[in-house]
Amino acid sequence: MNDAPSTVGLIIFMTALGLLPFIIVTMTAFLKISVVMFIVRNALGLQQTPPTLVLYSIALILTVFVSLPLMEDVSNRLSAQPLDVSSLDKLQASANVVKDPVKAHLMRYAKPGERQFFLSSTARIWPESVRANVKDDDFIILLPAFVSSELTRAFEIGFLLFLPFLIIDIIVSNILMAMGMMMVSPTLISLPLKLLLFVAVDGWSRLMHGLILSYG
Repeated sequence: MNDAPSTVGLIIFMTALGLLPFIIVTMTAFLKISVVMFIVRNALGLQQTPPTLVLYSIALILTVFVSLPLMEDVSNRLSAQPLDVSSLDKLQASANVVKDPVKAHLMRYAKPGERQFFLSSTARIWPESVRANVKDDDFIILLPAFVSSELTRAFEIGFLLFLPFLIIDIIVSNILMAMGMMMVSPTLISLPLKLLLFVAVDGWSRLMHGLILSYG
């Protein structure tokens, strides 16, 4: 019986490690950066270039760069109070050590309107006993608010990046129709033009710079 808390704590710790990829996706800049990268690839009309693995790798690298202050803060806190899974109480104490910087990160990028929506929606879907002590800075509120906010920003950026490529597609299609060349695929002409435009403006560098500075 004395080993039960240690065993339970170890199980919880291993479960948290298993969920680490999902934590990285939903609680960091990876969400917005990866979505924008894929929108740009689709806007260019490229099917698998750059490959999906490459885009995910770029998103992960940029996420590490953006999140380095957070990771350093968490690392310093854990160094001062090392992780201890010998009991549930000590595991919870270790979790509380890193809770504040993570919560501050989520609050910084979660829109107040989204936080207020998820807080107010608890009145409609949760019983009174569950929602009585819920606040707008609890993780259960902050996490969906952060995800919603990041997705909104990602698609706003993606829309603005998509427009010039869409205009090129429309212009090329209209020119081909006016010349009576309906049998020629517009993609055959527009794809090189879009690549030329993207290369001319140093697209990938500007895109990555903009994504990083959006977290300034």
